[in-house]
Amino acid sequence: MTTTTTLTTKTTATTTTTRTVEYQADGLTMFGHLALPAGGGPRPAVLLGPEGTGLSDVERRRADALAELGYTALAFDLHGGRYLADPEEMRARCLPLLADPERLRGIGRAALDVLRAEPRTDPDRIAAVGYGTGGAIALELGRDGVDLRAIGTVNALTTGRPGEAAHIRCPVWAGVGSEDPIMSPDQRDAFIAEMRDAGIDWRLTVYGGALHAFHHPPVDHPTVPGVGHHPRHARRAWSDVVDLLAECLPVTEDPGHDPGEPGGPGH
Repeated sequence: MTTTTTLTTKTTATTTTTRTVEYQADGLTMFGHLALPAGGGPRPAVLLGPEGTGLSDVERRRADALAELGYTALAFDLHGGRYLADPEEMRARCLPLLADPERLRGIGRAALDVLRAEPRTDPDRIAAVGYGTGGAIALELGRDGVDLRAIGTVNALTTGRPGEAAHIRCPVWAGVGSEDPIMSPDQRDAFIAEMRDAGIDWRLTVYGGALHAFHHPPVDHPTVPGVGHHPRHARRAWSDVVDLLAECLPVTEDPGHDPGEPGGPGH
């Protein structure tokens, strides 16, 4: 059983509430960022996965933005509270993870248990959105047959074990930069073939001229070849994520939701 511990709590001026939650996964103590929408009662929820560098303020702000839209959101941890700014350390941690679907699924399921246990979550209405390694985890949850309303990924055109994509029960949206050397055209084609062969409702958006991690604002760590921020496409990718959620997981599905509340569809 997964247990959580509230470490910090913060209430914003818009009455969304955030807190850090502690839980166990992959042999580590993880520290996720939980953002709760204004109002009361269960809401649709989003499990939000970070790039391979790990949970940062970028993902925390995204979770907060989702809460302002009316979602319960959990930005989950990958590395036991650490942010791996050194590219070699990040690769040493993430490459074995990406090669082991069961470890990816374990990290995702532990975070999902935390999100489902939150009283503000409607456990039957959850989507998974992830970037890089976090996106690979979202896809592996789908391949493992987890009941999700949508899967959204950026920079995560990973393919799974043969036939397992047929277990995905929801639409899949993927975004990738056209110049991303990590998500190569061959990998893009393999992802498309997997989705097509499994009969998934899938979409792929290619952002022209964008590199890997184009969505992530510049941070203070060594420059990595093939990685670069593209502000315009970053905004577009976020809009595409929000549109996916609006289509597959609308906040207005909640019969108790007052559209006049902060975060309602008119805001």
